[in-house]
Parts: sequence; structure tokens; C-alpha cells
Amino acid sequence: MDQLGRFIQSDAKGILEKIRLYFTEKLLPHLEDRRKYHQEFASSTSFHGVHNIVQTQSKTRKVLWLFVVMGCLAIVIWQICSRFIYYFSWPTTTTVVVQYVENVKFPAVTFCNLNRFQAHAVSNLKIIFLIWNIVSGVLQKIAMEDKYAQELNDFLLGNQNFSIKEFTRKNGFYLNSSTLLECEFFGKPCYPQDFEHVFTEYGNCFTFNRNDLPARRVSLSGRGLHLLFDVQQEQFTDGPALGYTDAGITFVIHSPEELPRFDGLGLLTSVGMHAQVSIRQLKSIIQEYPWGECKPDIKLQYHKIYSTNGCLQECKAQYIQDRCGCLPFILPGNGTECDLLKFYNCVYPAIYDIEIKGLCTIGTHNSTCPAPCEETDYPTTVTYSSFGGEKAIKYFSAKLKKSPEYIRQNLVRIDIKYHDLSYKITQQQKALTISELLADVGGQLGLFCGASMITIIELLEYIFTNFCWMCIFLLLKAPEMPQWNNLSQNQPTHKEKKGIQEC
Repeated sequence: MDQLGRFIQSDAKGILEKIRLYFTEKLLPHLEDRRKYHQEFASSTSFHGVHNIVQTQSKTRKVLWLFVVMGCLAIVIWQICSRFIYYFSWPTTTTVVVQYVENVKFPAVTFCNLNRFQAHAVSNLKIIFLIWNIVSGVLQKIAMEDKYAQELNDFLLGNQNFSIKEFTRKNGFYLNSSTLLECEFFGKPCYPQDFEHVFTEYGNCFTFNRNDLPARRVSLSGRGLHLLFDVQQEQFTDGPALGYTDAGITFVIHSPEELPRFDGLGLLTSVGMHAQVSIRQLKSIIQEYPWGECKPDIKLQYHKIYSTNGCLQECKAQYIQDRCGCLPFILPGNGTECDLLKFYNCVYPAIYDIEIKGLCTIGTHNSTCPAPCEETDYPTTVTYSSFGGEKAIKYFSAKLKKSPEYIRQNLVRIDIKYHDLSYKITQQQKALTISELLADVGGQLGLFCGASMITIIELLEYIFTNFCWMCIFLLLKAPEMPQWNNLSQNQPTHKEKKGIQEC
């Protein structure tokens, strides 16, 4: 066994010696060859200044060039680090471009009467105003005073089959030849059937130029949509005790693909007034995160295009449907319509939770509804004047067979037109792209070190070669581990030595 062990040990030692010999002769150059390699690299590298350090004979010149090279290298590192820090701060710039076109698409306009219900329908049903406040609270949070709670609760318990949706559709504001006296779009007449019904916080509203209808365009500035409404104050009335004291038409201008949003965006024209509205088209393009706040992969289920208002409505609808098992008719979606008891006992508290707990948030990239990547707005300039002179008042009084006082207290004229045939594009762009970052880095390397991509490859090759030589050198100097293991196995223990001595 001892002879076998010595044979194995000598055989392993021979293999190890052959490996060492191969490394020494084939892979590890001699000391002079390595020195020559370093000398040739320093003399031929495209990294400027290094060959001046190596080739010059003057020590003063060597030190001077060493300081120059190290200084330039330090500046390059500082500049490159600053560019990378700037890039990862995700900077953006905003460009504004005005495009002039031959014709431009006309926006959608949604009109509502400030007096939401017909007087005869609510004369003995004042509670309707409170009920509608609860229903429309899903769009605009309205606080309800506690003094009405008992009265409202009694009505709901006694009228469980009452449908506020059907009541509003039947007894709310309507659009026909008696309320829409004149309608003209770009010189051509339009009619009430050109408007589409929609529910908003103002009850029955009507939208002109919805996305479902053929797109309407204008090819001449100063001409657009001209309307004359009769609000019929004696037929439509709201509750002054609840804060609704105005009479007139409220309207909002929006994209045909989007739903109307009155909260903070609606324009108002009171009775006896003529509103001239000049509009412009503004397209906003926002970068995706992390440069901007939009997420291009977000899609809405019940809207053709993404908008924060549509997303917010779908978020509220989903939460209410999960919590209450029904869906308010004023929100998008397919589900069982909520009755009045559900509105009062479940939907209204759910909206409160959404507002307080921030369950449906908008704005930033990590919110429920981030900013849209593309959005079209219509900034407006509105001027008002009193409707009609004495001759106009007499003309409409004779035409409608109404008194001049009625004309002043009920008629509203609205003109909506483009300021000019152009649209403005506000685009958020990356202030520094990958290609620009590489160009900056390359420019700094070239300016201070005369380096290029070829120089970087030369340096990487030089570092890799020296690293391989270092690994081989360490392997050659490593202890013979197999020999150590064999020696430790062959050495007798202390007890064995003591037993041998006793024998």
C-alpha cells in the first residue's frame, strides 16, 4: 500500500509539473518579453500623452507629461460622471410647434340647462334635488347636510322602485325645436337630432359632434357653430335653497373621443347674453416614465382613447361594483343598475371612501390614472354682450309670440368658432438620448485624451492580458495541495506514535 501511495503521489506530482511547464513555456512570457510588451503598448497606443511619458529621457519632462495625462484623465472622468448623472436624472425639454392647415376638426360641445328639472314634475317632489345630488356625487362630490337625512330616508323607504334615471330622462331638460330655436354649423342648418343625449351632473345634456357621428371640419376661421337657446325658465326650475340660483346654459368644449367634464371646466352663459367663444386646438405629447408621467400601455375598457377623466370614472365604477354589487347609471360599464337605497346606503359612502382614502388617484406615473401620453385640449377666449338690441328684441318677440321681457329672461345665444386654422403641438422630449450621451462621452475622451472606441478596446485588451498573466503567475506559485493532503494522511496521530514507542 505504501508503494501504491508513493506511486500515485509521484504521478500527480509529474502531472502538476507538466502543467506548470506548459504554462511557463506557452502562456507566460519571459520577463524581458513582458517588459517589451509594456514598452510597445505605451509607445503605440492611441491614448495621447502616454508615449511622451515613456519615450522621453528627461525626468522633468516625464513628470510634466505625467501630470498632464493624469489631469486630463481626471477631467474626463469628472465630465463623464457628470453626464451620466445628468442622464439618469431623466431630463426633458418642451418644444412648441404651430401647424397651419387647410381645415381642422371641430371639437365636441356639450350643452346643459342650469335648471335641471321641469317645474311641474318637481313641484310636489322637492326631494328630487337631494336625490340627484347623491346620484351625481359619483362625478362631483357634493356634501349633504344632516338635516335632510331623515326626509331622504323616509322617501327612499316608501319609493324603492323609483328610478331617478328614468325620471331625469323624462322630466329633465329636453332639446327640441322649442328649446333650440336656431342651429347653424358652418353655414348649414343643424337640428336637435344632430345632438346626442348624455347624463352629467347637470342631468340631461346634449353633445354636438360626438365621436359616433361623422367628423365635422371647418376650413375658414371665424365660422363655426351658432346656437340660440330658449331655457324656458317658467318650465324648468331648480332649488334656490340648495344653492342653484342661476339661469342659463352651461357648456364644455372637449375632444369628440372623450366624455364631457364640467367639474372646473364648464363655461356659463346666463340668460339675455350673447357669448362669442374663440377656440384653439392644443395637442400635448408627454414622454413615458421615467422622463414623463405617462404609461403608454394603459388601455380603458369602455373608452376608445385613454384620458384621466375616463380612467377615473372606470376606477370608481369598478370599486363601487365590487363593494355594492351594482353600477351607477352615470358611470361607464355593464352591470346591474343601482337603486336609490343602494345609492344612499352604499354608493354615496363608497364615493366618500374613494375621496378620503385616495383609492382613485390621477397625475403621476404610479397613480391609478397617470397622465395621458397624448391629449387634445381646446383653450377658449370668451367675450359676452347683451343679447339683441331693440330691433332684435322686437323681431324675436314677434317670431316667438313672446313678450320682450320673456326674450330677455330666456334666450341665450352662443357662437363657437376657431380663432385660426392652426393647432399648437406641445411636445415633451428627452433632453439627452442614448446616442447623445455616447456622443458626449466620445467628445470628452477625444478632446482631453485623444481617445476613441479603438482606444478603449486597446486598453481593455491590455488589462485583460495582464490579468491573465497575473492569474498564471499565482497558479505557478500556489502550494502543492495534493501533496499536502497525502502527507497529512500518511502522518501518524499522537496516539499512534505513543503506541509504537510502547511497543
